[in-house]
Parts: sequence; C-alpha cells; structure tokens
Amino acid sequence: MRSPAKNAGNEATPEIDRVEEVLDLLRESGGRATTSRRILLRCLFEKGPHRTAEELAEEVQASAPDVHLSTIYRNLEELERLGVIVHAHLGHGPATYHLASETHGHLVCEMCGGEMEAPEGFFRALSNAAMREFGFVIDPRHFAVLGRCAACVDAG
Repeated sequence: MRSPAKNAGNEATPEIDRVEEVLDLLRESGGRATTSRRILLRCLFEKGPHRTAEELAEEVQASAPDVHLSTIYRNLEELERLGVIVHAHLGHGPATYHLASETHGHLVCEMCGGEMEAPEGFFRALSNAAMREFGFVIDPRHFAVLGRCAACVDAG
C-alpha cells in the first residue's frame, strides 16, 4: 500500500488519505487509479455534499478540461457500486451525490426549495412500519420527503 501524502508539517492530509483508500479499493476490484478518478475523489472529499454530476464535472474540468461528463457519470456509477458514494433525488431536479459515510435523509420544501438533512434514525419509525406492513425496506438516503418548511407554513 502506498504511503499517505504529507503536508508541509509532515502530517498526513485526511482528504488525501481518504482518496488513496478509495483508489486502493478501486484497484482491488480491478479498476484503475486514473487522473480523472483521483480529481473527482478529491472534489467529493474536499467540498460539501449534494452536488450533481454536472457540478462535479465542472469542478473536475477546472483541473482537467479534457474529462468528459460521460467519464464523470461512469466514475460516479463505479464509486456508488463500491459503496463510496450514494445518490439522492432531492425533488424534481437531477440526482445529487454525497459520500456514503455521511448518510442522512432529506426534507425538501416544495414552496421555497429549502433542503434540510435529517439523520437516518429520523426515518426509523417509517422504515419499521414499511417493513412490518409491506415487507419493504426503505433507503432514506435515496429520496427526499417533500413538504413545507416552518417558514413557509407560517407564511401561508
């Protein structure tokens, strides 16, 4: 295994360590540690969650202009297959991606478009009821519950 990259203080940089761990996982599954994958992983680890493939492509293309959107989609699909990321549908727009280690559900206001993250445990009662009543397992990370936020309820 490759030694972690060091910063100026000779300490391992957490984002680089995590990128290398995922690249090792990709290699173990028969994949390659390409430049586009490395840059995409850095974007996923260094910046906030909930970005579309197009937004991620824009970030990657800032460093590597020749990386096509189709390459980003293929990489995202592979990373999701490996359990590194998950995608979520937050209303009517395109899917967004975030790290699987940061799992949570989503509440989206239909009026103002505001988004709130809810811990997975918040959906536990609903998940238990779906299992008990229908034998159905809910993945709360994948979808958003639509409704109205407190401000929009108060306003109207």
